[in-house]
Amino acid sequence: MPKDELFQETVTRVERPSAHFTLLRAPDGNFLGASDNELATFDYVDDKAIWEQVALHSRSKTGVEGCDAYRHVVTGLVLEAEALDSADGRILRHDGVPLASDGTTADEGAVFSPGHGPAHLPSESLESFNQNGWVCLPSIIAPEIVEELERVSCTGRWENETYGRSKPPLNESAAVAKIATEPVSLWLMRKYMQTHEIRLGHSPSFAILAPDDGKRNVQGWHSDFPYLWGIAGGAAGNRIPTHKVDGLVMGVQRNLCVSEFTKENGATCFKLGSHTRGEGPPAEWGNGNTAREPGYREAKGLPYSGPDADVIEAPPGSYIVYDSRIWHRAGVNRTEHKRAAMLQAVVPMYIMPFMDTSRPYKDFIHSPLVEELTELERKELEAIMVNRIVGPGGQLAITVDEELTELVKK
Repeated sequence: MPKDELFQETVTRVERPSAHFTLLRAPDGNFLGASDNELATFDYVDDKAIWEQVALHSRSKTGVEGCDAYRHVVTGLVLEAEALDSADGRILRHDGVPLASDGTTADEGAVFSPGHGPAHLPSESLESFNQNGWVCLPSIIAPEIVEELERVSCTGRWENETYGRSKPPLNESAAVAKIATEPVSLWLMRKYMQTHEIRLGHSPSFAILAPDDGKRNVQGWHSDFPYLWGIAGGAAGNRIPTHKVDGLVMGVQRNLCVSEFTKENGATCFKLGSHTRGEGPPAEWGNGNTAREPGYREAKGLPYSGPDADVIEAPPGSYIVYDSRIWHRAGVNRTEHKRAAMLQAVVPMYIMPFMDTSRPYKDFIHSPLVEELTELERKELEAIMVNRIVGPGGQLAITVDEELTELVKK
């Protein structure tokens, strides 16, 4: 690649939102929503569960001056919200009548928790995802969760500490489980892959990119799991053969920007739109097989980084969700600071996972960390981390047989 094309990728910048919608969580973690002006709770988030905080301009029916209110974005329905002295929750009222935990009216109201929501309607994000094969959910993760992930990954304020990989990130902090069960991105992926039954292909993992030293190999162009075009080969062969693209999607990658993503600090490089080609990246771009050969960088330089490639810049806490067939690679960190992402390959239940997720899941549910999750978050974590078969005995969990594994290794 000519030197004048180095780091000339086309930049798509996703700005930090000026405001976010609100999600109203019931005590069990379900989301309060409205459909046809009827209130109810849901175990997923689409447009029905999107609220915005508004101010009441007159004395409320509760007799409480200056209480908050939430307006349902789709129906316009307004709820009065009374703050509690000893908690972050709210008692919600519709026409002055308290709401129970399932959204129905009651004599005594349940405590709902308002929380950080998306900047855009889920339906708008889904439309963009379907049209382009990728979508960014800017700053969708609450700042306090992002800060905790910085601590665990030893980036940001903690970058002078050394990140150790003694155990999976899921078992380091409940923040990892919370981002894995983020409801808008889960809904988008289920819609995009046309199935509710989706699984993590591997336990959530950090990708921490250190400042470049000018010598180390840089990741080559490839497609992600389960396709692995550009990096699969040898005895394994292509995991998913190249094929004419149709409506079947066998994998989505969901990457969380723990750090801000910029071209300078090594934000992921993409060839946007390449998921429609039904083939992997060309060897001349420096694909994953060729770029990892010893001495590749010294002999041939960096993988392609000219204007036909794309970089998505995004603020911290953003999810970049994309079709796994899109060609991409890690960027080159030309700053003095580490940048971190959390990677999650997501597949339909009929695809064999990349790695066993049962052990980190079992360790997590037997640890005190599980107590920090809502009931819904626990259900969703089980749904995306436990692989199952259905037989005469009902649903059976699938895991690794260690004895048999040692036998087949021989």
